[in-house]
Amino acid sequence: MSTLITPRVDVRRSADRLASRLTWLDSKHSFAVGRPDDDPRNTHHGMLIVHNEDSVQAGTGFDTHPHRDMEIVTWVLEGSLVHQDSTGHNGVIYPGLAQRMSAGTGIMHSEKNDAQLPPGARPSGPVHFVQMWLLPDESGITPGYEQLEIDGELLAGGLVTVASGMDRHRDVSAIRIKNRHAALHAARLGPGQHVQLPDAPYVHLFVTRGAVELEGVGALGPGDAARLTAAGSRRIVATEPAEILAWEMHAAIND
Repeated sequence: MSTLITPRVDVRRSADRLASRLTWLDSKHSFAVGRPDDDPRNTHHGMLIVHNEDSVQAGTGFDTHPHRDMEIVTWVLEGSLVHQDSTGHNGVIYPGLAQRMSAGTGIMHSEKNDAQLPPGARPSGPVHFVQMWLLPDESGITPGYEQLEIDGELLAGGLVTVASGMDRHRDVSAIRIKNRHAALHAARLGPGQHVQLPDAPYVHLFVTRGAVELEGVGALGPGDAARLTAAGSRRIVATEPAEILAWEMHAAIND
């Protein structure tokens, strides 16, 4: 498949992302969000159609709202995010815990920075997280929810599979998504540590914190992304303590 695609690496800098700012929310969008001045070509990469980096102030959040036919993966960088949905699932998501919600035939949910604290106490700071959306293999599936603690694996410093729908990851400790072409990996790296990105037709690399060097490209910092298309397996080296998220995708929406 990759032989039919023109190889390229498209670097997207943090400051160039679209932004939404409210009194309680600071959201940065990697892809178009439907505004009139959005770039109509910036709708997706591979199977990934939403990649938002959000900061939600204490005691606030997203009130109950609907989703349908979408696989939504949430990765918290700092603080904690409280999830509640119409299927009866609820949980607190924090750094090192992966979460997936399958919207399927339809689901209502809320996401708030209001984790339970001692009486009279309030969250002291914002919750900072990345939320990523992919289309499922088929529409109309039963809504679902899964979360899994993988912090221990991340401390080993290698590339850890966080979420996957691919057959070759069935025996890997990761949450399952309903997309057989995609997998999300994460790594926490100390200075000088390195990992190899997956060799896939489409890879989306995102630096959540710290700084890294991407082979053949150069330096990437917090909020920077690289969209790799048929670019082969590239080496990532941390130049300071860093964390990365990398989507491996073997199909695109228009394939």
